[in-house]
Amino acid sequence: MGAVDSPEGGSKHKKKGGLRKRAPKRLGVKIDMTPMVDVAFLLLIFFMCTTVFRKPQALEINLPPDPKAKVEIAQSNVLTLRVITPTDKSKGEIRTFWNIAGESFKEAKLEELEQIFAAEGKKNPKLVVLVKIDRPTKYMYMVNIIDQLQFAELNRFSLAPLEPKEKQEVEGL
Repeated sequence: MGAVDSPEGGSKHKKKGGLRKRAPKRLGVKIDMTPMVDVAFLLLIFFMCTTVFRKPQALEINLPPDPKAKVEIAQSNVLTLRVITPTDKSKGEIRTFWNIAGESFKEAKLEELEQIFAAEGKKNPKLVVLVKIDRPTKYMYMVNIIDQLQFAELNRFSLAPLEPKEKQEVEGL
């Protein structure tokens, strides 16, 4: 509890010539910071030891050394995948069409692509996938397709924008 110092005698005025009492000196308060520093270092060490360090999740892309270099691949070794976003939102999200070696395009759902990639990859170990994506398609779909290619162990693929002419070819299917 706090205490209040009051002048002696109850009078507000001090007498001249009388002894004055000095007000008691205030003692300085000292706070020891050592325990706080100890706790701060303990927390720092605790979080450093319990944090899980992960490698950043990144996709490694190998680009050809010369951008003008052309790589010749047999048509029978190329699986072409076209990803189309309908202009009319009522028709659904996206449509995917695939073919091999100039055959007619077949439509597939996004969830079925991994099975198609795995089956075709087993038939032809030299298979290269050409993914042509419509520009309005969300980035998420491209990442999902790349993940499915990696799950099917098809590590050779190319990405290209879908031309309007190519889009019209498959939209009628």
